[in-house]
Amino acid sequence: MATNAPDTDAPAAYEQLIERNRRLSNLGYASMYLNWDQRVTMPEGGAPGRAQQLSALSATTHELLVADEVGEWLDALEGADLTEEQAANVREIRNDYEREANVPAALNEEITQTASENQQIWQEAKADDDFASFAPRLKTMRELQRRKAKHIDPDKSPYTVLYEGSHQYIPIETMTDIFETLRAEIPPLIEEIRTEGRELADPWEGEYPDDDQEALCEGVLDFLGYDRDRGRLDTAPHPFMAGNQFDARVTTRFKPTDPMDALTASIHEFGHATYQLGLRQDEYGTPLGASRMSIHESQSRFWENHIGRTKPFWEQFLPTFKDHIDGHDDLTVDEAYEAANRIYPDNLIRVEADELTYHMHIILRCEIGRAFVEGDIDAEEIPEVWNDKMDDYLGVRPETDSEGCLQDIHWTGGFAAFHGYTLGSVVAAQLNDAIRDDLDVDALVREENFEPIQEWMTEHVHRHGQRYTTPELIEVATGQELSAEPFVDYVRAKFEDLYDL
Repeated sequence: MATNAPDTDAPAAYEQLIERNRRLSNLGYASMYLNWDQRVTMPEGGAPGRAQQLSALSATTHELLVADEVGEWLDALEGADLTEEQAANVREIRNDYEREANVPAALNEEITQTASENQQIWQEAKADDDFASFAPRLKTMRELQRRKAKHIDPDKSPYTVLYEGSHQYIPIETMTDIFETLRAEIPPLIEEIRTEGRELADPWEGEYPDDDQEALCEGVLDFLGYDRDRGRLDTAPHPFMAGNQFDARVTTRFKPTDPMDALTASIHEFGHATYQLGLRQDEYGTPLGASRMSIHESQSRFWENHIGRTKPFWEQFLPTFKDHIDGHDDLTVDEAYEAANRIYPDNLIRVEADELTYHMHIILRCEIGRAFVEGDIDAEEIPEVWNDKMDDYLGVRPETDSEGCLQDIHWTGGFAAFHGYTLGSVVAAQLNDAIRDDLDVDALVREENFEPIQEWMTEHVHRHGQRYTTPELIEVATGQELSAEPFVDYVRAKFEDLYDL
């Protein structure tokens, strides 16, 4: 970083800084869509070339971000008279610059190439139930990530540094407190449902063709108002969304024995897409036109759980469901609602987990990832530690590593990405309370009028981009500080009612 401010006037420095950030953003989106292609349409033989392509883009991005002139522009803007929005742009670019300035370009390039190579190796290891073939890749990525963390901040633990890459404004101690609250509240509620809850509808029998499930997913996207001019639906081994305010694509996958799995995954990814599509188009390429990773999951969980799993939703959507899924002409709204919210404590797969047990899957991953990065366990120990924690938290043990520690793609590229999933549900509950104070959400759903709901989210969340830090944005949107209590109150009230507890 430059130490002495150059003879550069602030307005010129600001414009140059923003122009550089636009170039960086476009390189980032190019990488994103290459990654989308790798996970959706690229033939398997393309992996070696794709790894090099992504590595080259990563190296170019790093060079442009940490170039001497960027430090000079930032120095020129220190203490400058900026508008609130300009100051927010500078703050976010400065954060990125300072985080990467001391990281060698070659290390970033190696991490990107290794992560890309890992995706193909992980897919093969998962398909073959062969953790031993993937374990060396985990060790390599851990070493690379630890080296990067040391360059960023040698005074903090490596895991904390990696965590802050995704959740800079939410201290890891705050997430630890949230996890402690959920560990105390959720397992007893699950056990109460197991021992005292009534039996809910479980209407799925036999297998459901992929073509029918794909039509169902296309149908729910149209039902919710997905902008087809700026999006598309594809399939992938692990559902995800990729995009910006002009092009936000979603993916899903099909479980042969349960059409609800693909349906809720599609609604979930639709929620992610609404965030991207709701960002300011006039600020494309600047932090004001970029989403916050720590907020993203709140949008997907809001649409999946607070809209797609509600009784008003099923009152309106059930005819569409029956149009695409044969054999359920007699399915009632109550049965569909119960099936959408049924608790499956014995489920092993995170992306198939119900709304309640899901968070024990997340906490387990965060605990194992932290222990691995900090050196408390080695790669070969992960399967046994994983299975023990599944038994402890949910009372079930995977029979294969494909159903256990190999099920997620996330560790192919790093080890501190899972906190956001639980954070998203916590924030979604706060947003749900706030939006229902302003709108009759159930009535709007019954009218199939989702536009006011999307407009509320855009007004309170999307349009701000990165203008506010994460805690500030939560308070601006909900009027409340970040807290796990609204989520705990929500799930307890919902599931006590569903299960007649």
